Amino acid sequence: MPVGAGATGCEVTDNNGKTHFGYREVRPERKAGLVAGVFHSVAGRYDLMNDLMSAGIHRLWKRFAIEVSAARPGCRVLDLAGGTGDMAARFAELTGPDGFTALADINDSMLRRGRDRLIDRGCPQGRIGYAQADAENLPFPENCFDIVCIAFGLRNVTNQNRALRETGRVLKPGGRLLVLEFSKPGNPLLSKAYDAYSFTVLPALGRLVAGDAESYRYLAESIRMHPDQETLKAMLADAGFSRCEYYNMTGGVVALHRGIKP
Repeated sequence: MPVGAGATGCEVTDNNGKTHFGYREVRPERKAGLVAGVFHSVAGRYDLMNDLMSAGIHRLWKRFAIEVSAARPGCRVLDLAGGTGDMAARFAELTGPDGFTALADINDSMLRRGRDRLIDRGCPQGRIGYAQADAENLPFPENCFDIVCIAFGLRNVTNQNRALRETGRVLKPGGRLLVLEFSKPGNPLLSKAYDAYSFTVLPALGRLVAGDAESYRYLAESIRMHPDQETLKAMLADAGFSRCEYYNMTGGVVALHRGIKP
């Protein structure tokens, strides 16, 4: 499963003015730094760990998200929390010479790795750009993009509602938001197996391959703290999106949410 780049509901803080970093409660101003430490740690083995943890299935999840996005020649796309750029590369191919894809990530280690990978793959520099950007305060003008996609990143954002509103701000009217994220399996047996895998296999793999069990334990915890399918759908509607819907994949282990800017 991708390590990706949660909160439990409408806002980031509980009654004590704190938010979640995995299962820990922390002050909201501390979370960004703690999450940054996780991704500085995992950046070097990010792609390898994604393939190992998901047995490559994350590629199918991402492919489906790109298909649902309906990206076409001439589109402007924001790949937010874009990690090492695998989705940005595909968006750049689909949007062609008249389109543009922005790869954005708050973590400079991840962003540098993504930029280097895309350069190595020969992605045309005029059709793809890079921005170190906070999802809660995007450095783009209003009505700028046809598509915003955030894959396995929303659960790491401190104020998810603010980030969703920001994606709406930078989308053009009629533009599409795609949120690909871990969710809640509907089958109790699958849910138990998923929990066992997440809290035993993931940290063990992290320790063996990346030399970092704790970061992968946090990532497993962050999945459990992320809103379920219906809650996230309601959050998209509250952020101003219409025609909100979601698609479950792998029994609800992952869900793709889509909303349209009116």
